[in-house]
Amino acid sequence: MATIREVAKEAGVSVATVSRVMNGSGYAHEDTKKVVMAAVEKLNYKPNEVARSLYNRKSKLVGLILPDITNPFFPEMARGVEDYLQQFGYRLIFGNSDEKRDKEIEYIDTFLQNNVVGIIASTSEEANENFDNLEIPVVLLDRTAENLPAVYSDQKTGGRLAARVLLDRGSTNIVLIRGPVEIKPVYERYTAAMEELTQAKVNVQVMDSSLTLQGGQVCVRQLFEQYPETDGIIACNDIVAAAALQEILKRGIRIPEEIQLIGYDDIAFTALLHPPLSTIRQPAYEMGAQAAEMLIRKINQEKIEETHKKLPVSFVERQTTRRKVEKP
Repeated sequence: MATIREVAKEAGVSVATVSRVMNGSGYAHEDTKKVVMAAVEKLNYKPNEVARSLYNRKSKLVGLILPDITNPFFPEMARGVEDYLQQFGYRLIFGNSDEKRDKEIEYIDTFLQNNVVGIIASTSEEANENFDNLEIPVVLLDRTAENLPAVYSDQKTGGRLAARVLLDRGSTNIVLIRGPVEIKPVYERYTAAMEELTQAKVNVQVMDSSLTLQGGQVCVRQLFEQYPETDGIIACNDIVAAAALQEILKRGIRIPEEIQLIGYDDIAFTALLHPPLSTIRQPAYEMGAQAAEMLIRKINQEKIEETHKKLPVSFVERQTTRRKVEKP
């Protein structure tokens, strides 16, 4: 069965234009209508009649795109979105993009076919253009773009804070586990940490890792083989930090006496690790709730004073960092 995206490609127009023509909403030139309807007939496209009726009655569906639901940080954000929306009778349709542009496009098409009234997306930066010309409001979550409203946390402060924690507690041979450079918030926290460490003139090395446990395990094995004198690690997220902790304990290195470790996100299981992980807390639930609030205000065509909302981060001190070294 043909999809709305295939119709758009055949007609040489955007998905949003096909949606306008099919639903009779918004302006479309007569020539454009003819081209779209010719593509519909050629491909035997069958629009979702249930979704169309929902649209005509103004549906209560909202689309949510997240990168990776297996990362516990994102379900916490999703719960914040869901809990807030439920107060106003809205329901979620969820998509897991894996940071892949094509998957994000497919989910946007699915959302449009189900006539969602808005979209919240934690999307790859290059995919922001996918939201151009949509006739429904879009709010970015944990991502930013100049032309779209967004809710996110203070990544630069978080990166500097992670570096300062290790410096103030005596680490001098520090490894930064960078994470994927194409993911803007991850890269921002890395660059901020690097700036802080460079200014302190300590020995700094950089290792690359994915944001997964498997990627972290590979990375930290190489880390200790290449830099055995490491006495401090800043991980790109808590999952990679957990992999580092596992390797540290396996090698019999005392933590935090011989090496310190700090993660990022403060996902739920970090307090249950042994020893519990020191980390930088992002307010994931609050970010989701505030993105949902912003979207509802957009749906209701209310004025929004602050279209880019940056939430603060904080250091959560547990047992993988030492007590702060007080200068004499």
